[in-house]
Amino acid sequence: MITDHFPLLGLRVRTPRLELRPPSLDDLAALADIAAEGVHDPAEMPFIFPWTDLSPARRALSVVQHNLGVYARWTPEDWQLPLVVVHEGAVVGVQDMLAKDFAVTRRVASGSWLGLKHQGRGIGTEMRAAMLHLAFEGLGAAEAASGVIEGNVRSERVSRRLGYRADGVGVYAVRGKAARELRFLLTREDWEAHRLDVPVTLSGLEPCLPFFGLGELPE
Repeated sequence: MITDHFPLLGLRVRTPRLELRPPSLDDLAALADIAAEGVHDPAEMPFIFPWTDLSPARRALSVVQHNLGVYARWTPEDWQLPLVVVHEGAVVGVQDMLAKDFAVTRRVASGSWLGLKHQGRGIGTEMRAAMLHLAFEGLGAAEAASGVIEGNVRSERVSRRLGYRADGVGVYAVRGKAARELRFLLTREDWEAHRLDVPVTLSGLEPCLPFFGLGELPE
């Protein structure tokens, strides 16, 4: 089985209504379809890299290639974990978690997006909470960072609700204009104080730990 060689593909994070998992090829096809349908109002740009400005077909292709690429480039010292979010049996978006030198820093960062038709139902908050459970409870993280382009009120509300504190501002060129990124940081203590009253279960994590830098990879 593929999980004998790359156990990350067997990782599952579940809440009562969501499952987060590394995407299968069928999951990637569904995720690409959602991206093609739209992720946000075209008049706005919530991402530092404006990948959603691509045509629907190119946007879908970029989703497939990006997700395949991050797993192909994975090392314990520099990794990115994209998890498709499944609600009521359908892929609705993606939740990323990434880190460099995690074994030393114990800090993760995150990113996410949902298809337009799946927004406004609390899924974004719940999937971030599930990811944070994996980071803090599953991997022993000390901190989780996040950033949001100023004006992306929904994403900022998710961070604040889950206990993140303001942690500075960055400035980037987005669509040829300066855009401020509001940065947030969540400590383990603040995570404990603001955890959602939603149970989260992890499965398939133990054999994955060396891939996160928490142990030795098999020789």
